[in-house]
Amino acid sequence: MSLISTVLSTIESKLPFELFVGLRYTKAKRKNHFISFISLTSMVGIALGVAALIVVLSVMNGFQAELRNRILGVASHLEITGANNQLSDWPALASQVKANPKVKASAPYVMAQGMLSYGQGVQGAIVRGVLPKLEDGVADLGRHMKVGSLDDLRAGEFNIVLGTDLAQLLGVGVGEKVVLMAPQGQFTPTGVVPRIKQFRVVGLFQIGMYEYDAGLALIHIDDASKLYRMGNNVSGLRLKLDDLFDAPAMSYQLTQDLSKDGASSYFVTDWTQQHANFFKAVQLEKRVMFIILTLIVAVAAFNIVSTLVMAVTDKRADVAIMRTFGASPGSIMRIFIVQGALIGMIGTVLGAASGVLIALNIDTIVPFIERVFQVQFLAKDVYYISDLPSKVEWSDVSTIIVMSFVLSLLATLYPSYKASKINPAEALRYE
Repeated sequence: MSLISTVLSTIESKLPFELFVGLRYTKAKRKNHFISFISLTSMVGIALGVAALIVVLSVMNGFQAELRNRILGVASHLEITGANNQLSDWPALASQVKANPKVKASAPYVMAQGMLSYGQGVQGAIVRGVLPKLEDGVADLGRHMKVGSLDDLRAGEFNIVLGTDLAQLLGVGVGEKVVLMAPQGQFTPTGVVPRIKQFRVVGLFQIGMYEYDAGLALIHIDDASKLYRMGNNVSGLRLKLDDLFDAPAMSYQLTQDLSKDGASSYFVTDWTQQHANFFKAVQLEKRVMFIILTLIVAVAAFNIVSTLVMAVTDKRADVAIMRTFGASPGSIMRIFIVQGALIGMIGTVLGAASGVLIALNIDTIVPFIERVFQVQFLAKDVYYISDLPSKVEWSDVSTIIVMSFVLSLLATLYPSYKASKINPAEALRYE
C-alpha cells in the first residue's frame, strides 16, 4: 500500500497546480459529511441515468432491427414496376439491373387482390405470384415457413401458401382446397362473373406481422398470370441489394439509369418508402425517449451545483490562502471545475460500463427476472416478439457519454465562478 501511495504521490506532484489541488479536494475526507453524500448521490444519479439511456436505446434499436428483418422477410429492398402495374419483358430488365454490382438478386412477381373462401369462411387477401427458385434470393420468406416449402409451388398444379393467421381465419389446413376469386370478371351469357379457381394449400408461413400473416397468399407466377390474364407480363421486379441501407440511393440511381435508356414508364420504389410511416414513428419514439431520459442525467448532473456550492463555502479559507500566494481567479475556477468534472466523469464511466453490460446480456437477464418473479413481460399469445431484443449502437453510446460529460461540465461553471470571486481579505477576516 505504501508503494502505491508513493507512486500516486509522485504522479500527482507532476500534475498542473489546478489539477493537483482539484484531485486532492475530491479525494479528501470532509468535515461536512453531507457534502460527500451529495457528491455520491450526484455520481450515482449520473451513472443510473446513463445506464438507463444506453439500455433503453439498445432495446429500441433491437426492436427496430427485428421488425425491419421481419418486414424484409416478405418485402424486398427495391421494386421496379411499369405502367398499369405491368412489365412486358422482365428478363431483359433483370439482366440490365443486375449489371449493377450492388444488386445481388432479382425476382419477378405478380401482385393482385383476391377473395379466398373455404366452407363458411371468406377473407380478402393480397395474392402474390412468385418464382420459388428466385424468390428466396430477394426475401427471407423461406426461413419463416412453418409447414411446407416454397418449392411446393409448381406451375400448373395450382398450389397456394397462406399466412398462418389467414389460414386460421378461413379454418383451412394443409392439404385442403380453397377457392380463389379474382375481382376481374369474365363475360358469360348470364352476365359478368368473377374468375374462380380452386387451389390446394401446401404450406403455411409466419412472419410475425399481422399485416402479412393475415393478408398474404403466395401462388406460382404462372398460375397467377393465367388467373389474372396477364399473359407473359408480370407486375414488377423485386431486387435485393448487398446493403439494404443503400436502397434510397439505389432507387434514385436506377430511376436515372432507366430514364437514360428511354424507359420512362418504369417506377422504382424502395422499402423505406413502402413503410415510411412505420419507421418514422419508431425513429420519433426513439428521439422522444432520448430526450426524456436525458432529463434524468441532467437532474443528476446539476446536483453537482449543490455539491460545489457547499464545497466552495467549506473551502473559503483555503481559496483565500491560495489567492494570497499568487493563485489567479482563473486557477481557482479551474480547481473546482476539475472537482465537479471528476464526479461527472466517474458517474458517466460507471453508467456507460454497466449500461453496455446490461444491454449486451439482456437476453439472459430478462429471462432470469421472469423466472424469479414468475412474470412474463412479452407474452407469446399477445406479442409476436416474445423475447426482448437488444442491439448496442456504439454511436448512441458515444453520444450519451459526451452529452453526460458536457452536462457535468456545465454544472460546474457557476460554483467555480463564485469561488474565483472570493475576496481573500473578507474570507480570512474571521479565521
